[in-house]
Amino acid sequence: MARTPEGGDDPMPRKAEQRPAKEGAWQWSRTAQTRRELLDAAREVFCEQGFTEASVAAVVRRAGSSVGSLYHHFGGKTELFVAVWDDYESSRERNAADAVARARKAGESDPLELFLVGTRSFLEDCWRRRDLVRLWMDGDAPPGFTLMRRARGREWVRQNAILLKAGDAPADRLVVSLMTSITGEAGREIAACSRKRDADALTETTLTLIRRLDPLGIR
Repeated sequence: MARTPEGGDDPMPRKAEQRPAKEGAWQWSRTAQTRRELLDAAREVFCEQGFTEASVAAVVRRAGSSVGSLYHHFGGKTELFVAVWDDYESSRERNAADAVARARKAGESDPLELFLVGTRSFLEDCWRRRDLVRLWMDGDAPPGFTLMRRARGREWVRQNAILLKAGDAPADRLVVSLMTSITGEAGREIAACSRKRDADALTETTLTLIRRLDPLGIR
């Protein structure tokens, strides 16, 4: 039983010290939800209208949020566009990494086969979120976006080189770049498809092509 300032017993023990933690957790959850709702709304608006024609007002109206909230979370339309792109890229990277991890756990150790597992995951993402891939393809983006994509592309090549256990020779780096480029181009073609069966056929064609080439001779 708690003591009062006068030294008596307080029949209602105070739990105020627990409130900040609970309120903080609730606030974090609400903040994450608001951010997610703004990202989802921005995806729809950007894909429908493009970057130039899209407006902050349209995004917050779609999200049921406020202009102040959008600026608080993202800073403006350019930052929001970049956040939508980064969310897509991070998600596809996680999906590919998870697919490769599952293949390894199942006993697969061939570098090329593991690369193809990651490639399949990437291509399936291109179909599943083809609206975003088409948005990136349109070229309607804020200044500096192309440079950001190139930097992300170089990191993708680096990760593929590690997965393929490629050497440091210039020829090996070139081959990994070409394999990555083939995957990226296939993704754009898949995003342009209007039917899933066509997208699936392109996925299988891409995997077969890379497997037959085996350009690093790692089998």
